[in-house]
Amino acid sequence: MAMIEQDEMAALRGKPTRERVYLYVREQILRGRFLGGCFIEEEEISSALGVSRTPVREAFHRLEAERFIDLLPRRGALVRQVTAQELLDLYEARRMIESHAIRRICREELPLPADMHAILAELEHLPQGDYFNRVELNREFHFVMIAAVGNVVLSDLYQSLGARQQRVAMTAISTDPTRVARISREHHALIAALSEWDEEKALAILEQHLRPIVGVISRLPEQAAEA
Repeated sequence: MAMIEQDEMAALRGKPTRERVYLYVREQILRGRFLGGCFIEEEEISSALGVSRTPVREAFHRLEAERFIDLLPRRGALVRQVTAQELLDLYEARRMIESHAIRRICREELPLPADMHAILAELEHLPQGDYFNRVELNREFHFVMIAAVGNVVLSDLYQSLGARQQRVAMTAISTDPTRVARISREHHALIAALSEWDEEKALAILEQHLRPIVGVISRLPEQAAEA
């Protein structure tokens, strides 16, 4: 059973039961405590959080919709594996969406949201090993940039990548922690280029930023394991 840290429990207090269960299981998956290819038992979660099985089932259905788990008849909840192909596909999708946002910002000389600077400041103050919150803030940084163009459909499309993006990012950063410093430099460089509406420079930074790392890909399975 995954251990619940005191700070994690504190963060869950005051939330509706189904939300607490959802956030707990999601965080355990992202932190790698529930590994890809493993089953999660309803009883395990209900015992860990002191809740009935009903909110656990509700949370499982939400997590399945977000592609964190697969619900298999008579077998339970199977944690989805992050595969090498999924990582490559995700980076390709992100490059398409974020490149479009960069072109719009630069060509229309749109102002950058102050939130991008604020998120960078938060990232700078995180403990070095706090990958979970780092990944959450990193995703928010990129989403704010996309939202700046004012295309709600594009923003929704990017948000739909959320579960895959978070799991891939956690896998990548956990596999290669040296990425943290490089990602920080690229974030600052991207803001500088966008502030000057330098499309060519900003796109080059994004291309480097979203370049799949061979060392990470090589450690991932090519396909998800058969259930």
